[in-house]
Amino acid sequence: MDNILISIKNLNKSFENLKVLNDINLDIKKGEILAIIGPSGSGKSTLLRCINLLEIPTSGELYFENLNYFGKEDNKYKIKINEKSLNVLRSGMTMVFQSFNLFNNLNVKDNINLAQIEILKLSLEEATNNTKILLEKVGLSDKLESKIAALSGGQKQRIAIARALALKPKVILFDEPTSALDPEMVKEVLQVIKGLASENITLIIVTHEMGFAKEIADRIIFMDEGKILEENEPQELFANPKNERLKNFLKAIL
Repeated sequence: MDNILISIKNLNKSFENLKVLNDINLDIKKGEILAIIGPSGSGKSTLLRCINLLEIPTSGELYFENLNYFGKEDNKYKIKINEKSLNVLRSGMTMVFQSFNLFNNLNVKDNINLAQIEILKLSLEEATNNTKILLEKVGLSDKLESKIAALSGGQKQRIAIARALALKPKVILFDEPTSALDPEMVKEVLQVIKGLASENITLIIVTHEMGFAKEIADRIIFMDEGKILEENEPQELFANPKNERLKNFLKAIL
């Protein structure tokens, strides 16, 4: 299908004897906002990390824009593209982590410039001009030369989002982007993510913020024990959950 951006087929991931992902099948459309919810340890973050191969799946297939980049070859499961193609893939599918993963030895400008210069091969001037525009987008125009250590958690996460946007990705993967933040900082980060919803970037968001998921997502999937147990539009999933495990999960947190 032309509008499918990412296709996941029979995906499994084990760490030694622990099976973390169990036969995941999922298609994600261009421009879709997909929220992934579920209890801790359900495999949500591992699924994200497998999608862009920060974790290598045990078996299954992954497709991005119809390119089969992980699957079976010579009777074993492996990454099916070369290092250069993998870098292109990851620049088209950037990730925002719960712990920010900024370079603390670089200032804000250099954190956002780095990938633009190294991967997009932009000049310092071009990268810096883009960085200024991105900082304005995330409400931090005055932080261009700031040291990372001088920023609040909410500001660091907004810088991380600006850095993800700098590569002009088709997909941004958010791994619990507010879980490391103080409650008063959560709102400012969620506002920035909401602003991306109108930009036709595909967003895949692992979150424990149920109100946010309900408001922003086109579709929500509920995971437990490495499986997708239910998926639906937000209103229907919250109002009429069908799976017993989801019913109990929502009862416990809402």
